[in-house]
Amino acid sequence: MRLHHTDPQTAIRELLPVLGQRNALLTAGTADRCNTMTIGWGQAGRLWGLQTCTVYVRPERYTYQFTEEQTYFTVSVLPEDMKKAMSLCGTKSGRDMDKIKECGLTVRTGAGGAPFFEEAELVLVCRTLYTQDLNPACVLPAGEDAILPHYGAKGGWHRAYTGEIVEAYSFT
Repeated sequence: MRLHHTDPQTAIRELLPVLGQRNALLTAGTADRCNTMTIGWGQAGRLWGLQTCTVYVRPERYTYQFTEEQTYFTVSVLPEDMKKAMSLCGTKSGRDMDKIKECGLTVRTGAGGAPFFEEAELVLVCRTLYTQDLNPACVLPAGEDAILPHYGAKGGWHRAYTGEIVEAYSFT
């Protein structure tokens, strides 16, 4: 096993520079039936006195149903040399193909049976505490030009999933 337990706070510090750059995989489901998608948006830190991670999923995404059905989700950062896998997981739907098999990823499970990938160099296992749909009516005038162009033809507004980080794994 390459991955070993690490402190969630250390994992948060390693995750934040990755989001929006190399990105990460959001995975939900079970070891036998799961889906993964590339994410570039996310937040991690402290909320309600807990170490948390928030991810965002559009209702149209196949991963959405898995995230809705399960209490746990994972965020996995793959090594830089796995750009092809990251691209495939962000451009293809799990409805149409087995992305995990196609990318040669090995499923492991953490707390709550949450699936993640042995090939990752960083993993957060999160137990969902709170969900909320983003709402265009809540975008303030100062943010309209920066936020509203991200929506429209691509699909609906994202649902935010905030989870307590219950486990973290690292390769380092």
